[in-house]
Amino acid sequence: MAATTTTTSTVAESEQSNAKPGLRKPVFTKVDQLKPGTSGHTLVVKVLTSTTVLQKGRSVSQHLRQTRIAECLVGDETGTILFTARNDQVDLMKPSSTVILRNAKIDMFKGSMRLAVDKWGRVEVTEPAEFEVKEDNNLSLVEYELVNVMEE
Repeated sequence: MAATTTTTSTVAESEQSNAKPGLRKPVFTKVDQLKPGTSGHTLVVKVLTSTTVLQKGRSVSQHLRQTRIAECLVGDETGTILFTARNDQVDLMKPSSTVILRNAKIDMFKGSMRLAVDKWGRVEVTEPAEFEVKEDNNLSLVEYELVNVMEE
């Protein structure tokens, strides 16, 4: 009888060790807190404009998928930034819609910041937000320069 109780306790312990860790609550970031070279941001933003900059069709080959890229100006009550939408994301980024960008990262393009969501992140359309977008603080207009510091 004692042998059976020890077996059940080891089964319960092994089930606990295999349990998935709980998902972390997202920490929402504001646009003005974004810095070059950072990632893992979760933001709620409004789409102000969406401009298609690249559209490659299937005319070259049947097995290549279509590539679409759009630059969208998105923002919240602290500022705006350009978001690079790719493929299916382009359809979600309609002007005046509110979206949640999960696991977004900052890419540098010609010395300025661009927000992007790769395959590890998600773009979700949500209900309209209550905030007014601060359009006079566009972080994509700030030009950064990479400076190598030599330590002596």
